[in-house]
Formats: sequence, structure tokens, C-alpha cells
Amino acid sequence: MKNSKSDLIINVAQKLFAKFGFKKTTVDEIAHSAHITKSSIYHYFSSKEDIFRTVVEKESRIWSQKIKEVINKASTPQEKLRAYILTRTKYLNQLANFYSVLKQEYLEHYSFIERIRKKDLQGEIETVKAILEEGIIKEVFQVEDLELTAFAIVTALKGLEYPWTMEMPMPDIEKRIDLLLTVLFNGLVKK
Repeated sequence: MKNSKSDLIINVAQKLFAKFGFKKTTVDEIAHSAHITKSSIYHYFSSKEDIFRTVVEKESRIWSQKIKEVINKASTPQEKLRAYILTRTKYLNQLANFYSVLKQEYLEHYSFIERIRKKDLQGEIETVKAILEEGIIKEVFQVEDLELTAFAIVTALKGLEYPWTMEMPMPDIEKRIDLLLTVLFNGLVKK
């Protein structure tokens, strides 16, 4: 269990990083906003990068938990896939620091960023594979290559992240997701 002061630091830093970004946020600003000394911060964290890593890991856990919750509530594989895509898109927009790690190239020189990106990608592929496997078992999906299909879906969603989370209101995103799912479920070829 974390100390309440370290939780305070993380919560304050999370807001500052989301508002000003990693580069522009300083440890001094975090200390000032948390009403503690800079040395108190260094008692719990070794650097600004350490604070940011902890913030991003927290947001990643929240994101994963939200996705699991909605998938578990859905009853059919189709509903699970829709819930996954919708929740994924909605919470990416709300978890600014996690999203910045996934998108901003200047963060790549921090080794923890690449670990988070790889873990996130693999976690998403496993989630989609599980939904697809359930659909195959229930005979609602026909999938030739499970790994490739899951990878293709996740990769397509990653390509749509920016326009969907930054440029579009949520009701429009839901319409786009439903259209994408219609294509995914029914295909392009006239039957």
C-alpha cells in the first residue's frame, strides 16, 4: 500500500502532466501544487521520469480495468468487441498521460516507455483474441488466423486513435465504431 503523500504527489503530477505535458512540468511545480517540499518528492521518487512512469502505469491500470469491466458485462462476442472499442477510445481521451506515452515520439528514449507500449500492445491483442475465440466457439465469427486478425484490429484502432479521440465528439465516434463493426462483422464482399 502506498503512502498517502506519494499518492498525493502522483495525483497532483497526473493533473500537471496532463495539462502541461511531460517536458514542461517541473518537480518544483509538482511540489508547489502539492504543498510539499521538493525534497519530500525525492523521498518517494528518484526523478521526474520516475513520477511520470508511476502516473502512466496508474493510468494504464485504470484503462485496462475499465476495458475488462465492460467486456465482462457484455453478453455476446459482438457486444464485447463493441464495448472494447468504445471504452478503449473513450478512456484514451480521458487518460492524457497514458495517451501521450502511446503517441509522442520524444518520450521514446525512456526505456519504461517502450516497455509500457509493448505491454499495452500485447495486452490489447490478447483481449481481442479472447473475444474472437469466444466468437469462434459460439460460431458467430469465422477467423482464418486468430493472431493476425487480432493484430489487424488493434493496429487499425491505433491508427484511428488520433482522429477519433482528438477531433470528434463521442456521439460521432460511436457512429463510426458501429460502421467499422458493420464492415468487420459483415465484410465488404456482397453475398
